Amino acid sequence: MPELIEDATNELPGTFRLLIDRLLEHLKLLDRQVDEIEVQIKAWHRDSEISRRLEQVPGIGPITASALTAKVGDAKNFDNGRQLAAWLGLVPRQHSSGGKATLLGVSKRGDAYLRTLLIQGVRTVT
Repeated sequence: MPELIEDATNELPGTFRLLIDRLLEHLKLLDRQVDEIEVQIKAWHRDSEISRRLEQVPGIGPITASALTAKVGDAKNFDNGRQLAAWLGLVPRQHSSGGKATLLGVSKRGDAYLRTLLIQGVRTVT
């Protein structure tokens, strides 16, 4: 982009060049802020024993582990892993009657951010 803005041979108006330059500066600022927040998340992750244990699961890194720790809190509130998965929206909806189980699509009822992080983690492992 900087080469495009500085190239006097192209026919970009001066106001458009200024706009692109402003947008690039804003993008650089946002990038620095993301880096600063990521450092803070990783520092919190290092201080949390639960978050560090979650990171040992394949596909879960510091950001996913810290998000899970912050959102779920005490996992002992769930009787089993399926209940936690259902709370996150990772299991199929059930419509069962008379001993006949019918599984529908994934419910998508839980936390979309956590579900996205976990799905991306699974994709990196497989």
